[in-house]
Amino acid sequence: MTSNQLRHLSKVFQTFTEKQFSSSVSKFQLPDLPYDYGELEPYISAEIMRLHHQKHHQTYVNNLNAALEKIHKAEEAGNVGDMIALQKMLKFNGGGHVNHSILWHNLAPVNKGGGTRPDGAFLKAVEKEFGSLDALISSLSTTAIGVEGSGWGWLGLDPNSKKLKLEQCQNQDPLSTKNLIPLLGVDVWEHSYYLQYKNDRATYVKNVWNVVNWKDVASRYEKAIA
Repeated sequence: MTSNQLRHLSKVFQTFTEKQFSSSVSKFQLPDLPYDYGELEPYISAEIMRLHHQKHHQTYVNNLNAALEKIHKAEEAGNVGDMIALQKMLKFNGGGHVNHSILWHNLAPVNKGGGTRPDGAFLKAVEKEFGSLDALISSLSTTAIGVEGSGWGWLGLDPNSKKLKLEQCQNQDPLSTKNLIPLLGVDVWEHSYYLQYKNDRATYVKNVWNVVNWKDVASRYEKAIA
């Protein structure tokens, strides 16, 4: 792997934020939630949302910034070995930041559109690929529940065929590792549900659909096919 390729990898996640500090390396910040911590109740508790956002997502951001700084220093020193070794840290924490930055907008309180069924071009695409929105929900639920260990169930778009596809991603691997554009993610790490649902992942996934922000999903789809 060349130095230029490694440099490109270290900058991949910069596209997910517009906020930068005046330093040699771009810094990421924890994004604000578009709603209050308790607004997804009773489906996702305020305690879970607060810990998920303030602790887990913040940790990914902190570690992503640390990884980028270390890669920058290794690059300046011409230490390709260290740059390669840091890619695992970059992928895990960068993926955690990217995935959660999408997740917060994939969800919405019921009184702000959560659970409201989509229409338009996105719904037509869903009906073409899955038969109905309910069939998509059932299939993505099965995909998410079936993740072994920690990870995500995703609805993505193949940028070449423009078809909707379902995928599982382990740990914090971003959907880009599957060559798909992320539209809707279902987080099935235990920290996303265990305080409220214990080991009942299936009930958690079932309840998540009450607060899915289909308007956001449809908007991502329309941008992806434009």
